[in-house]
Amino acid sequence: MEYKEAVKQIKQKKILPIYLCYGTEKFLMNEFIQFLTNEFIDPVHKDFALIHFDLTETSIDQVVEDVETLPFMVPNKLVIAKNASFLTGTRDKSKIEHQIEKLEKYINSPVDYSVLVLYVNAEKLDERKKIVKLLKKQNYIISFPSLKPNELSKWVQNRVKKNGSYISQQAIETFILYAGTNLQTLDGEIEKCCLFAGVDQEITSEMIQQLVVRSTEQNIFILVDEIVKKKLDKALTIFYTLLKQKEEPIKIVSLIARQFRIILQVKELSSKGYSQYQVSSQLSIHPYAVKIADGQGKLYQEEHLVDILDKLAELDFQMKSGQVDKVLGVEKFLFQVNM
Repeated sequence: MEYKEAVKQIKQKKILPIYLCYGTEKFLMNEFIQFLTNEFIDPVHKDFALIHFDLTETSIDQVVEDVETLPFMVPNKLVIAKNASFLTGTRDKSKIEHQIEKLEKYINSPVDYSVLVLYVNAEKLDERKKIVKLLKKQNYIISFPSLKPNELSKWVQNRVKKNGSYISQQAIETFILYAGTNLQTLDGEIEKCCLFAGVDQEITSEMIQQLVVRSTEQNIFILVDEIVKKKLDKALTIFYTLLKQKEEPIKIVSLIARQFRIILQVKELSSKGYSQYQVSSQLSIHPYAVKIADGQGKLYQEEHLVDILDKLAELDFQMKSGQVDKVLGVEKFLFQVNM
């Protein structure tokens, strides 16, 4: 089930006895659990009605026992258990032994006064497992995958609107380019920009460039975008900014190489008929980053990208062996790729 459908059902007071939440969008998952909590539990009952467990410390059978126990002084209760890694294909590193049979039995006969929420920050569940099949059959599973590019843009737009301001599509692109794709980070930066702009005022690209705090990786992402657009002056400005932030030129070159490697890989996979979402899964990068890399790759022949990567590899060797001044080496590279 998609989380939007689950939200719709909860608003209609159709609350399921069990929810298994999984996926890579932790922010949306936490937001959903908070929404469920607010809808199901009266705020004055939270001390007795809201119970948290960590499944790396507590067995699932103990959690189920708590779920089945009658609430104390409240009409119902919400039991939230994180780190349900026994539902994935990854090896559970904790020493806790989970009696899955207890959960299987409960799924077939849940109580009506409790809601159990299991969640795990994992891209996939192990659908070969009996317990996962059973949860899926009952439609208790909600996925929180990375947002597609158009979904991410819409999310930013809605978040800005919720904060009382508005933003153009061009400014949304700038926002994501500068702030990245992490929803927690984006949410904080959106709130800051909305406060600066004011109610019913527009958030502009210039405002975003002035206010948004960029990580090193995001600066490299923008630097490479300026290289692709043949904007040497802007690429150099970002490079000098990174130097002022005490970033090592060798690290900068490594990150530039990583980004060009992604552009080449996206180009190769796209030429084989892979969709952007399939490429995202294959390379383990956000779909929005794939969209940007796909557009950048269309401006290059594969041979040109290979040549750029060769130049970066050679520069890396020269810098590490002391054959070239690090700063001058990067400046020379930027001039060469902008010719």
